[in-house]
Amino acid sequence: MLDRTFAALADPTRRRMLEHLAQSDQCVTDLARPYSMSLPAVSKHLRVLERAGLVRRRRNGRVHSLKLEAKPMQQAQAWIEEYRKFWEQSFDRLDEYLKQLQATKTNEQTK
Repeated sequence: MLDRTFAALADPTRRRMLEHLAQSDQCVTDLARPYSMSLPAVSKHLRVLERAGLVRRRRNGRVHSLKLEAKPMQQAQAWIEEYRKFWEQSFDRLDEYLKQLQATKTNEQTK
């Protein structure tokens, strides 16, 4: 599921659609309005978002209402957080090493 989430979020149009849905639920035609693309093209983007679990669609007659589902993004954020911790620890170790090198260089210059 994480792969689908990142694949869906990789496209800027889909990210903008999610931004709109974060403001409020919208029907497909309202969500499509800001984009200069056909309704079938918008629908393809929406299917990718639905398969990733980022959007839920409800039908009321001919009107398709879309709602943002945040859980997949929370899972992606948790995955990213683990790597953030790794990189912070790596940078902390690098910083300590550079400080040791600088101290060694300073000690050699004062001798």
